[in-house]
Amino acid sequence: MTDAEILSLFMQRDEQAIAETRKQYGSLAASLACRILGDRLDTEECVSDVLYRLWDSIPPVIPKSLPAYISALTRRTALDRRDKSHAAKRGGGRAEAALDDIAPYLAAPDNVEDRLTQIALQEALSRFLGSLTPDARRIFLARYWSFQTPKEIAKEHGATVGSVKMSLKRTKEKLREYLKKEGLI
Repeated sequence: MTDAEILSLFMQRDEQAIAETRKQYGSLAASLACRILGDRLDTEECVSDVLYRLWDSIPPVIPKSLPAYISALTRRTALDRRDKSHAAKRGGGRAEAALDDIAPYLAAPDNVEDRLTQIALQEALSRFLGSLTPDARRIFLARYWSFQTPKEIAKEHGATVGSVKMSLKRTKEKLREYLKKEGLI
């Protein structure tokens, strides 16, 4: 089934969309979630959460690239689950639950300067990634977006682990210099 057909099922609110998405992209979501979470049960729950979030978000969102949208949802869901798990280990989640109750009263207004800095950083990172060679960009994103290990990247790109590590090192150095030049660090 094509992505357009799957999206059409979502738009029609046909539950078959979930089954088709799981069949076509379940392994993509599971591999990304597993790299972040490292636990099979958490990974399975994360994939289920991603499918639920897809159901809730399509429509009104109509993604241009279904695999990219699923990857972004999976990454965010897995990172949230990992953060929540670590918070629970620190105090059983009780402090977090208590603070959630009073958060509306304690929340400070958004810091405009911090938000503008964040936007400038996002735009600079996008420009930087566009300036890289396709191979360097793929390696960098595989490591820092998809959380793949250098060994996994090397296998996927037909390279040595050493060359992947060297590419990452050089790209990080270029990024540091680029951000300095942009006045962001």
